[in-house]
Amino acid sequence: MQATKTLMEEHQVIIRVLKALEKAATRLNNREPVSHGFFLDTAEFAKGFADGCHHKKEEGVLFPAMVKAGLPADSGPIAVMLAEHEEGRRFTRAIRQAAEKMRSGDEAASADIVTNAFGYIKLLKQHIQKEDFILFPMADKIIPMDQQSQVNDEFERIEQEETGEGVHDRFLALAERLEIAALQ
Repeated sequence: MQATKTLMEEHQVIIRVLKALEKAATRLNNREPVSHGFFLDTAEFAKGFADGCHHKKEEGVLFPAMVKAGLPADSGPIAVMLAEHEEGRRFTRAIRQAAEKMRSGDEAASADIVTNAFGYIKLLKQHIQKEDFILFPMADKIIPMDQQSQVNDEFERIEQEETGEGVHDRFLALAERLEIAALQ
């Protein structure tokens, strides 16, 4: 199904940002200088792309289609994915809050950034594996062919109408800037 392929491609962009975040958090943990702006931008990427573009498609379209095809929403894989999305949002908020404290001169905030960044990285790496190798193949099997085209159409609609013109490209460019910044 094209929809799950789209989500897997978006996962690759998210993984690139996770690698950059891991480099920056490791440097910060080693007391090397890293701009608070890097972590604010990473939190913005997580909120805008991972949550705003990507999770909106999963939670608003794919998961309901899977429920309609017979998978329970309140237990099993979908419930786990939704709980992990919420946990990722908590990590993202904590990274943003700690980076704002760091910007204000709170040196102790670095430890909070490191802890939450590594928690987020670990969560998302495992989450992406589960989706790519368990949930998405399951979706491809259980969603009837006639509904798969509706899922693809809804993904396109979200991309065009809800996330806005050029938003996806803006986040792809941000991912690239974060990769470059993590190396400096």
